[in-house]
Amino acid sequence: MYLAEVIGTVVATRKDKSLTGVKLLVIQPVDSKGKYLGSPIVASDTVGAGVGELVFCARSKDGSLALPDPNAPSDAGIIGIVD
Repeated sequence: MYLAEVIGTVVATRKDKSLTGVKLLVIQPVDSKGKYLGSPIVASDTVGAGVGELVFCARSKDGSLALPDPNAPSDAGIIGIVD
């Protein structure tokens, strides 16, 4: 699990059927002080996060477990919003 800042949204004209209704966001991993780490990635969102919010994320299979179809092809997922 890691922290990230939501920096944008993804508009997809076509995506896998199992991701229908799932919002995709661009996130930037950050450290505990908010400093950017690495490159931005695309993550599935089931918690209703928005641009500018700090979120908890998971990668790999763990990132897709919160999706309606846990077998959906998702490499990262937003699993919580930091208040």
